[in-house]
Amino acid sequence: MTNKILINGEWREGRGEEFSSRDPSTGEEIWTGKSATKSDVSDAVSAARGAFETWALTPVGTRIEIMERYRDLIKRDADDLAQLISRETGKPFWETKTEAAAVAGKVDISIKAFHERTGERSSSAGATNAVLRHRPHGVMAVLGPYNFPAHLPNGHIVPALIAGNTAVFKPSEMTPGPGAFIIERMVEAGVPDGVVNMVQGARETGAALTGADVNGVLFTGGAKTGLAIHKQFADRLDVILALELGGNNPLIWWDTKDVDAAALAVVQSAFLTTGQRCTCARRLIVPEGASGDKAIEALAKLTDRLVIGAPFDEPQPFMGPVITPQVAEGLERAFDQLLDRDGEAIRNLSVRDEGAAFVTPGIVDVTRADAVPDEEHFGPLLKVWRVADFDEAVARANATKFGLSAGLLSDDRGKWDRFLALSRAGIVNWNRQTTGASGAAPFGGIGESGNHRPSAYYAADYCAYPVASMEGETLLPIADDQVGIK
Repeated sequence: MTNKILINGEWREGRGEEFSSRDPSTGEEIWTGKSATKSDVSDAVSAARGAFETWALTPVGTRIEIMERYRDLIKRDADDLAQLISRETGKPFWETKTEAAAVAGKVDISIKAFHERTGERSSSAGATNAVLRHRPHGVMAVLGPYNFPAHLPNGHIVPALIAGNTAVFKPSEMTPGPGAFIIERMVEAGVPDGVVNMVQGARETGAALTGADVNGVLFTGGAKTGLAIHKQFADRLDVILALELGGNNPLIWWDTKDVDAAALAVVQSAFLTTGQRCTCARRLIVPEGASGDKAIEALAKLTDRLVIGAPFDEPQPFMGPVITPQVAEGLERAFDQLLDRDGEAIRNLSVRDEGAAFVTPGIVDVTRADAVPDEEHFGPLLKVWRVADFDEAVARANATKFGLSAGLLSDDRGKWDRFLALSRAGIVNWNRQTTGASGAAPFGGIGESGNHRPSAYYAADYCAYPVASMEGETLLPIADDQVGIK
């Protein structure tokens, strides 16, 4: 794994400040290198610009062959990639193995989506052919997150390259290693010089990249940064933005016979990846009275059974640490602030050891709390509301500026039909965890969860624009009955 940046096929040191990443479970330094300066970023974008024309004119079959070689290299090195992700994120090894598999699987999905959603189509009417084609935008800036540091940026880069774009990628400064890992495999697969470039660094490097001469910005991360990028390009209609942001996601639990199975779905929704998935349930809505009490009791008991540990512990843990001790402290403060607003603790969220990144999952009843903020707390913090009826549950679920994921746990098909029709979210699940999503479907939300450009299968849509043509081998002669001509 390199600690350098990649510009026009050359691995070189950044010219900025040195920074490092650490294993959140131990504090051990994992990666160290120098950040890219504004000048480095400019060089990377210029390299991508210079490579664009040749890459766009390269037959799509050749572009796909290179991506298929990349897929095979990721499969070959999947165990190494999973171990690296675990060390930089603290995620359990069982989970990062699924991420490594998803990185490889994204190639075949992206190829299918390219042909299905942005392929070439034609029809004829006499001597005229109507042809629909798609063309790449140009240079794409890709900014990756730390929670899925390989899978999520890979889901932008692969479809962008298949479509004929070139790219400059900046991994999260908290997880630079997996980003470097996948780019190394792209180079090994034969991606030509300048087609994919990588710069490392923090906010300043990202700002330099979004401020450079790019044709698109593909960003996965928090809503505040996404809104800032959106405002930055408010007067730039020539730059395409694909913003996959977070959510204050609701999960309604309403009359299930199998209470234990429903409790498991809640735990998987709220605490998988230590609550560090953008689709994690942040709000649980249950009925007032005995059925709600029974649900919360089952959830609390199951939460107490969750194993928290380091990535390679045996037996494998359900949850690892959050990304940094500072994030852990912020989550503990957020939980305490909900208690200060008259929330009632069901299970306390607390830092296990001072200065550590491990936290216990928190559950807090905010039914009677005062002015609960509509925020995404990116960690294992679940707020509970008790409501009088199902209509109030749906209204509570929709009471958010976000709209990424939502879910219903219920044995009643009629309630599902109503919830599906009224729910304001891009991912809406029934009797499944909110964190469950298919790579063969679009992934994204509405409101402050995105800008109506979902990723995953629909990434093909923002990686190319349609070109409609009316074509004929020869010009049409003037007809004898041409209107308006004597």
